[in-house]
Amino acid sequence: MLWKCSVCGLVHEGPEAPEKCPKCGAPKEKFVALSDDDAKKVYASDRTNDIHMEIIRLSMKIADLADEGVKLNLDPACVSTFRQAKNEVWIIKQRSKAELAGHMAKGKW
Repeated sequence: MLWKCSVCGLVHEGPEAPEKCPKCGAPKEKFVALSDDDAKKVYASDRTNDIHMEIIRLSMKIADLADEGVKLNLDPACVSTFRQAKNEVWIIKQRSKAELAGHMAKGKW
């Protein structure tokens, strides 16, 4: 069964709500049981949320590498390619962040 803290939104899995929220410290009474439909949404979206988070992590790594390439300033073509990569990866990162925000707004976290 899934329980959601009505104070901070943390989702807890277990036969009953925890005595206090591990995130915000709210008491057990502040947890509500998720409906079967809402619980299914959370479970179904778990893997896609992980994929989006990995895309964000990799995007940040690509941006760092592109910055390093710009700083090396080997030649204009390389610098241009690195700048373009950084711009493109920003868009990719923002798409995944927006999708995660949408998942959270729909209770699929």
